[in-house]
This record gives sequence, C-alpha cells and structure tokens, in this order.
Amino acid sequence: MAMSLRVVVPPHPLIAHWLTLLRDSATPSPLFATAMGELGRWLTYEALRDWLPHRSVTIETPGGPCEGSIVDPSIPLLAIPVLRGGLGLWEGARAVVPSARICHVGIDAPPHGAAHWYLDDLPATIGDRVGVLAWLPQLATGRTLLALLERLADAGVQGPRLRVITTVAAAPGLKVVGEAFPELTLYAACIDPDLSEEGKILPGFGDPAARLYGHATPEAESA
Repeated sequence: MAMSLRVVVPPHPLIAHWLTLLRDSATPSPLFATAMGELGRWLTYEALRDWLPHRSVTIETPGGPCEGSIVDPSIPLLAIPVLRGGLGLWEGARAVVPSARICHVGIDAPPHGAAHWYLDDLPATIGDRVGVLAWLPQLATGRTLLALLERLADAGVQGPRLRVITTVAAAPGLKVVGEAFPELTLYAACIDPDLSEEGKILPGFGDPAARLYGHATPEAESA
C-alpha cells in the first residue's frame, strides 16, 4: 500500500455500534438503513473536522460582543453519493453539509472487465476552490472508486480538497487505490482483511443496496 494514502478509522463508540448493526445478518432493512445513515453522519462529521472551510466573525450576544467562527459560505462543496448504496450514507451526511450541491454517479465495475458508467451527473467543470466529498457504499476491489477518482482527476480534482467516505474498506482494495492515488484521504468505519474469489469483502456485511432496499442489486455495489 502506498505509504502516503491516508485511511482514517475514527475510534468512536457510536461508529462501532452502528457498524455492528450493519454487519449483523439479522438486522432488518429499516434498521439497516438507519445504521447506514448514522455511519454517513458520523463519518462525514469526522471527515470535516480539520477540513471544512471556516472563518472568524464578531457577533453580538445578549451580554455583549463575542468572537466566533462560522462555516465559510464562499467555499462551495460538491457531494457525490455513489449509487445505489451510497444514498444510504448520504441520508445521514446531508444534515452535516446541507448546502452542498449534489451530483449522483452510478458505476458498474465488476472484478474483471472495464468499468461502465450508467449515470454521470458530474458537472463538466469543477472549480479549483470546490471541496469534493464522495460517499461510497463500501470499498472491495477498489474498481468503482478508481473509476470515480479518474473521472475527478480529469476534472482537476484530487489531493487535499477531496475526501471519500465509506462503511467498510477491504485491505486489497485500499492497496489498489493507494497505488493509483497516494494523496487520497479516505474515512471508513473499519478495514476488513480480505476478499472472496468473487471480490466480496470478508467478513463485510453483504450487498449494501440489497440489504438497504430489500432486493437484488448489480455487482457494482460490491466493487
């Protein structure tokens, strides 16, 4: 794995709690959706801790003037939920970044063969002051994320102004992504050690969108 790839796994008891419910095969779909949303909320909060643009202001309190800090509205944010499972994370994250512009992407990236985009809602150009956040349902082989990162790199987006948030990341997939994009910062609830021969995370938590929506989904959800 590239040494400069930064993977942050916040040691927070609420993140561990919701991850456990996400993993449990007995968790019903409505509670699974809640767990996805809560992980999206807490991981996004952690991702923004040292990254969200802010500025100092002077305000008037009932007791007099006071120095404070607010989010800088002049720095735009672009939110990218990766379909379909990424929408579960975004449901919780949207409360943290309510003013972000939303662009959906759908990528079918099987373990073997070329990645196929079935939805590309990204703008033709992305300004150099725009902060970009992407929510990936999980990172298994890394191929889905690689396709997205390559598309963003073509638009000039990489490095510190880009953050990726996911539930569980597999070590082999992180190695692949880190070799191609060593400056990436990624937030996850856990790093799992291995992949199955079919490219599924072990132990993982199954197919994100199938458990989220209660029906079968394309292989794209596991890549």
